[in-house]
Amino acid sequence: MAQTIFMIHGMFGGPWYWENYRKKFEAEGYRCITPALLYHDMDPHGVPHPDLGTTSLLDYAEQLEHEICQLEEPPIVMGHSMGALLAQILGARKRAKALVLLTPASPAGIMALTPSVVKSFWSAQTTWGFWKNPFRLKFSEVVYSMLHLMTEKEQWEIFNKLVYESGRAATEIGYWPFDPKRASSVDESRVTCPVLVVAGRLDRITPASVARKIAKKYNAVSTYKEFKNHAHWVVGEPGWQEIADYASSWLTERGRPSIPGKS
Repeated sequence: MAQTIFMIHGMFGGPWYWENYRKKFEAEGYRCITPALLYHDMDPHGVPHPDLGTTSLLDYAEQLEHEICQLEEPPIVMGHSMGALLAQILGARKRAKALVLLTPASPAGIMALTPSVVKSFWSAQTTWGFWKNPFRLKFSEVVYSMLHLMTEKEQWEIFNKLVYESGRAATEIGYWPFDPKRASSVDESRVTCPVLVVAGRLDRITPASVARKIAKKYNAVSTYKEFKNHAHWVVGEPGWQEIADYASSWLTERGRPSIPGKS
């Protein structure tokens, strides 16, 4: 039976953003599942769902966990950015046989608000009530934070596909010390499956310095790989194949990861 890779997109995204990886891994014999996060299956130029702004990371995790539970066995869970934080949460819930974390957002306990991160979210953070409303970044912010290795044509093509994101989820990640529910918390002792952490040295929105701390958090089971010529959009920026190939080899070297226990 083909192994399943459950691919979780990041902020503002959708299943479309896994096109490159899905084609590659399906050609290698994997079954790929690319869900849309709650309220993200929308027209990019439309009006966001009224509940999106107050949607929590825990709501996303519950949705994804429900989908995974419909499968015959826990899949390999691959996530990008915020999707990689959700993957960590699912890993702690024993819903993954392996985690592939691509330029991951950090869980509670790791301070990630570097100057470049603050600049990336400047328009949202300077808007009153951003923590409870849907929001989008400006084109200039998206280019600065995620797409600075792409051509202008590619930048606009991607920007025009991006949808609104939850202000609450973003706040739970960036301002976790003020979140009484600690929605972004992950108990590393419960992450017992193999973990690959991929960072881009040129990443401005999830800096490599933060990714190193994430890998250290799961030190007992983690592999850390930093690509010096890559930034955040490792799912599509020039040379994305290098990263996908590395992830594929990492999975192959570990054979068929064992299914974690329920303890």
